Amino acid sequence: MKNVCVFILALFSIVPLYGQKFGYVDTNYILNQLPEYREVQSEIDKLSLGWQEEIIGMSKEIDEMYSELKAEEVLLTDDMKEERLVEIKEKEVALKEYQKKVFGFEGLLFLKQQELLKPLLDKIFDAIEIVSKEQQLAVMFDKSRDLVMVYTDPRHDYTDFVLDELGLGDPSDTIK
Repeated sequence: MKNVCVFILALFSIVPLYGQKFGYVDTNYILNQLPEYREVQSEIDKLSLGWQEEIIGMSKEIDEMYSELKAEEVLLTDDMKEERLVEIKEKEVALKEYQKKVFGFEGLLFLKQQELLKPLLDKIFDAIEIVSKEQQLAVMFDKSRDLVMVYTDPRHDYTDFVLDELGLGDPSDTIK
């Protein structure tokens, strides 16, 4: 009797799994369809270019200091030469720290991207939630993020539904 109860409980806990629906979307594709994304990307590119120009300027200054040192090397005492090398090394360290601060892991560029993309991603995720509820999906995957999907059946791709929810769908698209 005990085994029968365990079997019945196991059966009732497994059966709902077979009725669950899963789907996936490609948020990178959806993001690229949003007109606001182009504006955000343009702003990020401008910021990045500005920071790159600053870094190039700092690097040129260091190169000039090396050139001056080499040109004046015969006129300098060992102490003076060492003093200039220390100054140059300090500038190199400052340059590397600045590069890391701006372009490193969770640097200024990354933080600015997160700040500017958050409203767009929130909009997409709200649409995904609506589509998931309408389609009665238990789980929605994002194939453009960290999840590795070796195979995807197009029948379970809900990207077009999310685009429709955002008002970006293709009106001539009849396959859903």
